[in-house]
Amino acid sequence: MTRRTERVGEEIRAQIARVLREEATDPRLRLVTLTRVDVAPDFARADVYWSVIEREHGVAREQTEQALEHAAGFLRRRLAEALTLRRMPSLHFHYDPSLALGSETLALLRDLRHDDGER
Repeated sequence: MTRRTERVGEEIRAQIARVLREEATDPRLRLVTLTRVDVAPDFARADVYWSVIEREHGVAREQTEQALEHAAGFLRRRLAEALTLRRMPSLHFHYDPSLALGSETLALLRDLRHDDGER
């Protein structure tokens, strides 16, 4: 990735996060965390990686994925208004499990510490 694509990716991430926080009315999008955006060198595509705090057996993830896909056109229009790019990339959303894995790791470490304290 070049510096320019990295910079544009960060701008896209910040703008989508702002729109989700300030303008989105779908409650399924309230707990979304955008982890990164990778922009293609020709600016035709932007891969948006996201995570969400899981609720009952992955329901939140599936519902959030549907909501993001449904909101892609709206988000792209808002990006076009906010950013001065010759070509506005199409948005493709991908679940990023890193936050969930980090949370599980911390829980395991707490359990280990608790077990050591009992010995």
